[in-house]
Amino acid sequence: MGRLPPLTLPRVVQPQLVIRFSFFSFVYFLALNIMSWYPNETGCKNLVTKQGEPPGDTKKEVVCCMTTKAEKPTLQGQRIKTRKRDEKAKYDPVGFRDAILQGLIDAGSDLEAVNKYLDQAGSKLKYRTYGETLFDILIAGGILTPGGGISEDGIDSGPVRTNMCVFGAPDDSYETLRGYAVVFTRLMRRYKYLEKMFYEEMKKVLVYLKGFGEGDRIRLARCVAIWTSDSLLDPKVLATLLQDHLVKDGLAADFICEVLLTAKNLKDLNTVRSLLRKAGLDSRLMEFLQANKRTDENFKNLFQQKGLEEILGIYKNLEKETSLKELQIYLSQQVNEGASVKDIIVGVQEIAKKNSIQEPQIVSAIWSSVMDAVEWNKKEELVADQALKHLRVYAPLFAANTKTDRAELTLLVKVQEFCYDNMNFMKVFQKIVILFYKSEVLSEEVILKWYKDGHATKGKSIFLDQLKKFVEWLQNAEEESEESGEEEED
Repeated sequence: MGRLPPLTLPRVVQPQLVIRFSFFSFVYFLALNIMSWYPNETGCKNLVTKQGEPPGDTKKEVVCCMTTKAEKPTLQGQRIKTRKRDEKAKYDPVGFRDAILQGLIDAGSDLEAVNKYLDQAGSKLKYRTYGETLFDILIAGGILTPGGGISEDGIDSGPVRTNMCVFGAPDDSYETLRGYAVVFTRLMRRYKYLEKMFYEEMKKVLVYLKGFGEGDRIRLARCVAIWTSDSLLDPKVLATLLQDHLVKDGLAADFICEVLLTAKNLKDLNTVRSLLRKAGLDSRLMEFLQANKRTDENFKNLFQQKGLEEILGIYKNLEKETSLKELQIYLSQQVNEGASVKDIIVGVQEIAKKNSIQEPQIVSAIWSSVMDAVEWNKKEELVADQALKHLRVYAPLFAANTKTDRAELTLLVKVQEFCYDNMNFMKVFQKIVILFYKSEVLSEEVILKWYKDGHATKGKSIFLDQLKKFVEWLQNAEEESEESGEEEED
């Protein structure tokens, strides 16, 4: 058989096929090359070195894993580096305590050196962050735990408490404790922001009284008296003592008595009275006694045993003031609501009997309530009729509570002072007195007594002149009655 002639392509077609074959080959190998550089994103593996061959060997196996699954989107962001100054510092009260204790050790037992150290340390140590810890140390010598104990965290690395504190004072005399109290005073004058922290600290410390020794409680009570008397500590903190567990154990009563006794000895009785009023305890002293012992006898015995007999007088006066407030509120409500005068009289007598309120105090409260219930006309010629009409309604109420000469004179002086303080009433004084005389609220003896030497100094010349003719008439009437009485005897 003869050789077949070689296959040939038409010249026109052959160059095109060669070009296509070369182009597709180039694209194919280019795709493989690209996938080898991005194995994780395209789903293909790079050239993998066969097991047992060195990394630099040229014999490699190409594994391609093509997939038709859509690529999941990924979130990519730029990491923002936190500035060092914005990083939150670790709260480390133990480290702060160790630094303070070391400073107090270096200062020794000299309170002046302690003051100097604490003043300078505030610029280095963070008092604003660790104020509570600082006061724990200065009061109890270490970090207080719930209940009044001292924390022993870090005891393996050094001391956890110091004797350079209020509880560690050599004795409980006023002179000694004054030096320790001044440490707090100077510290808070230097760093004013510590004052609020100190108030909150004392509220916490007072709750822990049961966990302290008797000597520590006495030292603390006397320092509290010094701080409150010097306006360093708000006396309202003493209301924290009215906790059930403190009252039940008698700790609250002992502590408040020690505070009041110290204030009395260091200052005076007025300081004690002011302290109770500012603390809001002026009418709550009975609450310091146990619930089953809240009697007048036990109350009296407590303060007598503590050397505070004056407190009994203060408490009685405060009770009277509270009772008068109750009476004043009752009268104001009844008058403003337009209650009948008979009902008001009954209510006033009940309150007065219950609280042992005397007539002069009652009539003063009645006058204030009656006159405050009206918006008075500003025209002088019209206010007289308005006042007389209003007072005529309540004349029986005044008459029912002016059975004594002292009560009548008290009312007359109140009228005088009111008319002087309210200029529109300057010319109404005489008319009010005559109205009360005709209504049998004021007797002629009391009016004459007032005219002679019982009047107040406010506007006396004006009011004495107004009543001059009326007083002369009363005197003449009295003389005539005496003469007629003598004639009848004859």
